[in-house]
Amino acid sequence: MEGQKPEIFNEYGTIRIADEVVSTVAGLAATDVEGVVSLSGGWGTDLVEKLGRKNYGKGIKVEVAEDKTRIDIFIVVEFGYPIPEVAEKVQKEVKLAVETMTGLSVASINVHIVSVSIKKSPADEEAVSEFIVE
Repeated sequence: MEGQKPEIFNEYGTIRIADEVVSTVAGLAATDVEGVVSLSGGWGTDLVEKLGRKNYGKGIKVEVAEDKTRIDIFIVVEFGYPIPEVAEKVQKEVKLAVETMTGLSVASINVHIVSVSIKKSPADEEAVSEFIVE
């Protein structure tokens, strides 16, 4: 996002909140919603995370302009959960978390479902581990 970030003025000085902070707050709130498996930040971000560096802001795009905040979230939903209900719950939880923690006004939260995750049955996992061991 180009341009001046919104500022919160008080008697002690000025507070500026970075977009990365907003994306981390939004990411933590989104992953707490039942039915959300993970956030999807693309193959590069997912690869870095598999190598051990956790990124709670992955899969989130934040645009802050003047007094309005726009958030795009890219999520993976677990199979069996109703996608519209999960997406709406993500919108509500993210809005609440961002507004409560940052004081910013959230104008919109766009949820993009990028994938549906299918859990493997325990039998499938055993077959894979037995194949690897032998």
